[in-house]
This record gives sequence, C-alpha cells and structure tokens, in this order.
Amino acid sequence: MTVGRKTLVIYLMTEPETPELARAAVDGGADVVELGFPFSDPLADGPVIRRAGERALARGMRTRACLDVLARTRELTADTPLLPMTYAALLEAYGWERFAADLRAAGGTSMIVADLPAGEKPEVRRVQLVAPTSSDERIALAAEQTDGWLYLVTVTGTTGARGELSPALAGLAERARRLSDVPLYAGFGISTPEQARAAAELCDGVVVGSRAVEAAEQGATALRDYVASLRAALDHG
Repeated sequence: MTVGRKTLVIYLMTEPETPELARAAVDGGADVVELGFPFSDPLADGPVIRRAGERALARGMRTRACLDVLARTRELTADTPLLPMTYAALLEAYGWERFAADLRAAGGTSMIVADLPAGEKPEVRRVQLVAPTSSDERIALAAEQTDGWLYLVTVTGTTGARGELSPALAGLAERARRLSDVPLYAGFGISTPEQARAAAELCDGVVVGSRAVEAAEQGATALRDYVASLRAALDHG
C-alpha cells in the first residue's frame, strides 16, 4: 500500500454473490473487505444491514456457509485482507478454536467480533472496536490487544448513513492517537465521499458499510463505481 494512502474498508453482507461483489469493490479501490456474517439479533446493525442480514439468513447463510463464501472470495481477491464481522454467540455455537482454524483455512486475515469487549477472550485475535463512550483505559487496552488496526466507532448507536460526520469522531481520534500507536480506521455513519474525506483527515482509514450494502444490491458495477467515488475522495481530496 502506498505510504500516506488512506485505507478504504468496504463492508458487504455474506451471500452467495459476495465473491463477485468483493472483486468489484477491490476493482473500485477497496483495500480491505469486511464480510458481515448474518446474526438474528445484530445489536450494532442499522436498518440496511439488518435487512441484508435477514435476507442472508433466509437464504441459509450460517457460519459454515459464510466461511465457504469467504474462501471463494479469497480466490477472487488475491491478497486483499478479508475480515468477517461476527458476533460472540455465533462463535460460541460454532466453537471459538474451530472458527479460528477454519477462518485461517478459508483465507481470512483476522476477524471483528462486534459484541466482545477488549479484555474478554484475549486469546481470540481480532480487530478491536472503541467508541466515544470508551474510557481512556478501555482504549489503551483495545489498542494493546487489537490485531493490526483499531476500529473507531464514530457514534453511539447502530450503523447507517447519516447526514453529516459524527462530531464525536475528532475527540475519539485524538484520544486514540494519544493512547496508542496502531492505525485508526473510522466507521459507522460514513456514506458519502465528503464524509469519507473528512473522517480520513482525522484517521488512517475509513470503513463504509450501509451505503456499500445498498450499492451492492444494485449489482457489481454500481458497487465498483460507488467505491471508486470514495477512493477518489480519499486520494485527491
């Protein structure tokens, strides 16, 4: 990755078509692809991702099927980092060690467990999340335990497109920068090129979810073009 280049993470719900969609996202300029594993009680998900998750579950996308999709995605995306975004209950049911082994076998890079706070199950290597409500102590612990980068949740609440970038991000980014030395990627509520550019001025990368899922529902070309608009905003301001 080019030095100084801001990292663009694109979230997609895991469904049978996801490998081709992930390829389109990478073609558009995504650096990392986050694959949502659907869950029946997704506390962090707003309406767009919740609907996509319900659709995926109705199509039979359980954890093993999601790992199979991830393996096919790996075949189409070369060495692009691939991270499942999942929930503790799913991994408890599947088996934590079994999941970690199967994830590696499928070509997964790391994982995000949305409802597993820093300090719990430290043996599970994962990207940690922190929020504006996180204490300095929690941020420092999450940074120490995170796998590669720290996910800054820009808002308190669920995912989803918003009219403007959360004003809480600047303070959270400043604290995280002071308390850690890992890359900081901001997500939740980032949907437009302008919001992505503004977030990237404060952080090392951005994560885009709900709007990417909407674009993916329009097909690979629409997704690629949307991701390209984000990439252009990050690269050229």
